[in-house]
Amino acid sequence: MQAVKSVVITCAGIGSRLGLGTTKALIDINGKSLIQWQLELFKDVEDLRVVVGFEANSVVREVSKYRPDAVFVFNHDYFNTKTGTSYYLGAKDAGEYVLEYDGDLLVHPDDMKMLLEMDGEWIAYADKLSDDAVFLSLNENGEVTGFSRKYGDYEWTGPCCLKKSHIRYTSGNVYDVLEPHLPIKGVKIRACDIDTYCDYQRVLEITKGW
Repeated sequence: MQAVKSVVITCAGIGSRLGLGTTKALIDINGKSLIQWQLELFKDVEDLRVVVGFEANSVVREVSKYRPDAVFVFNHDYFNTKTGTSYYLGAKDAGEYVLEYDGDLLVHPDDMKMLLEMDGEWIAYADKLSDDAVFLSLNENGEVTGFSRKYGDYEWTGPCCLKKSHIRYTSGNVYDVLEPHLPIKGVKIRACDIDTYCDYQRVLEITKGW
């Protein structure tokens, strides 16, 4: 039985670093849109929330093909805010625990199933793959202790899960929401973050085996 009460997919951003002229949610990954890959991971999640902004109508249409029951939340200030804002907006009316999943991320299906069954608060991380990675550090207990653009043991890719009462507004990133509550249990997963065109090419190859 799944422990997570709500899932928030944050896909309001422009995705300018990728350079494909569309929101990342709609890019093609081996015959399926990125958001379709993500929705398949959460097919058994009852409370699924998708935060939209840039090209919102197109994203809503794509999501509705597969999850007509999804709740759509608008981040109208998507040009000036980041994923932390979308997490906050998506979580406002969610369940007690809220899993955040970045709209430019793919997690191995087996690992995502494991995460959905975990209790409490946690932060997922992976071996470094991305060209423009955010790093995180761990203590001897396997807890996440900090984030950095310069150094760390592993790449912070997300997803993560917090109690709704711990999710505060920020105009910054999800890790800005997490930092006041560290240390938090860390969980290693197989994941691909898609920030640049090189990341996109890499994920095309990696997901062939998924």
